[in-house]
Amino acid sequence: MKLKLSHAVPALVFASVVVLGGCASTATSAEAESEEAEEEDDDDVTREEVLAAQKAWCEALVMISTTADDKGPDAAKVAAEGVIDSAYGYNLGPVLFKPTLTVAPQTFRTTREGALSYFVGQNPDYPSDTGFALKHWRSCASENAAIFMDDDVAMSMGNVTFTDKDGNVTVVDKTWGYEKDDEGNLRIVLHHSSLPYKPN
Repeated sequence: MKLKLSHAVPALVFASVVVLGGCASTATSAEAESEEAEEEDDDDVTREEVLAAQKAWCEALVMISTTADDKGPDAAKVAAEGVIDSAYGYNLGPVLFKPTLTVAPQTFRTTREGALSYFVGQNPDYPSDTGFALKHWRSCASENAAIFMDDDVAMSMGNVTFTDKDGNVTVVDKTWGYEKDDEGNLRIVLHHSSLPYKPN
């Protein structure tokens, strides 16, 4: 999270007093501070951006899946690489990615390689991965319980519903964390997914 000036110092109007020939003149920087505040607001994440990112993720997953069905796993891998590079924040550092169907010692996928393997498999270093994005998905929808936003960071929690080509429905609990990069793109930096708890 970027440290904002407005958070680092009290909201005071700064003044410089210049004493010339016994006369004092005061100049404030209120106008400059107002312009800076407007620039900071441009970096803030909006609810609309979060919803757009969730919709784009769902559309990308379906695209990878249909690409696999129509053109094969190699084409799906290329498509998945593009999605990971544009949607996730591996260019910013480790991503806190805990996919739905993973087991120790590879439960968490903090690297791009691990994320790619989870989505499309084909990596002998991750022998348990069969490719979550290759399960013939045809629709995907996100429903939020709540969205938290603070400056250039946002987090959401809720459910994502997947439907495959045969009409089978899978619902997962999903938490996403987002941060804007230097170009203003919203990147996924946290992705936690699990199947809903079913008591005995």
